[in-house]
Amino acid sequence: MSKSLKLYGQTEDDLTVLSGLMQDAAVRVGDMAYDPAVRRFAMVANRFRWEQADAGRKRQPGERVRTGLHFNSVDSVALKGVDRGQPDAMLDLLAITWQAGADGTGNVTLIFAGGASVRVAVECIDAVLNDLSSAWPARARPAHENDDRSEEERPETVQDGDASWN
Repeated sequence: MSKSLKLYGQTEDDLTVLSGLMQDAAVRVGDMAYDPAVRRFAMVANRFRWEQADAGRKRQPGERVRTGLHFNSVDSVALKGVDRGQPDAMLDLLAITWQAGADGTGNVTLIFAGGASVRVAVECIDAVLNDLSSAWPARARPAHENDDRSEEERPETVQDGDASWN
């Protein structure tokens, strides 16, 4: 059995690593939560284990593992294309991005297939990724086609005025 991951993210480079590890994670809408009292956004996902798949096993379907990811020092959360009224709806995570503000604050954006996104406004990057279960065989290895769309043709991420978590 390979080791479970527990990683902390405090820089933009750290967030890039977490994004790569979380790419293609399957997330149930009901497994995302924001607690403004403790200023934390958290989610649990079925993460594809890219760190194992890239270890010379290109023809095998790979593994998935239940993984928790949370962000601390959260000021607000905004949603685009995510219906919290449908907690069993599934989202496929494509990337996690960072947009720094002028004062050290910024936005972490979770970008999902189909144009959905979650913008997490934070005081600073303070993230934790933690594998919560043993791995199990994946049904298939995620595959991606090249995205040749222009910036104008790509799905938008959360903008001011989109739905807030509250």
